[in-house]
Amino acid sequence: MSHNETTRILFLFCGLLLSAARLVAGQAHGGSPQKAKVGSVSPSAKGKIDVCRLLSSAEIEAVQKEPVKETKASAHSTGRMLMSQCVFHTATSAKSIHVALAAPERAGRSGLAPREFWQRQFHSNEAKEEETRVAGKESEPEREGNKAQPISGLGEEAYWVANPVAGALYVLQGNLFLRISIGGVHEESVRIEKSKALARAVVKRL
Repeated sequence: MSHNETTRILFLFCGLLLSAARLVAGQAHGGSPQKAKVGSVSPSAKGKIDVCRLLSSAEIEAVQKEPVKETKASAHSTGRMLMSQCVFHTATSAKSIHVALAAPERAGRSGLAPREFWQRQFHSNEAKEEETRVAGKESEPEREGNKAQPISGLGEEAYWVANPVAGALYVLQGNLFLRISIGGVHEESVRIEKSKALARAVVKRL
């Protein structure tokens, strides 16, 4: 898979968060909310994890000081990945929590599985940098992984990835990887700690 295709998958994954946020915002203007009992993982009839059950309202309230009012789930399939997400909407909309999960899609499709995508995203530059070093050339950061900050003690691997306005915690666990984004917190170090606290709860349920 080319770098452009890999980047497109990442944009699709992150785009789930934006589209769900718009849907939740629309509910505040008269839509019908979709509520789910949180804190108890219950796979669907097809065996897929219900992301809205990966965190309880109490766990979110402990971090954001507000309980969950409603949840909104969505999913998108791309290649060999099923990307599901849930927006945990609190009383203060800006404090909503976005949790997304990449799980393997059925075999026989083309594209990268979640674990392969993770390796491409966070580790493929290591080989490139070595090749560049041997060749005596300077490398330029091309992937989000170049901006990633390793986080210890979570899953098999974890990284905090940030840009000037936002950040998200990525956690690899087996054939799945998790993305958590917290709203309403301006200081990056605090966002990281809050995200880690939620990720620990989620990983226990995967």
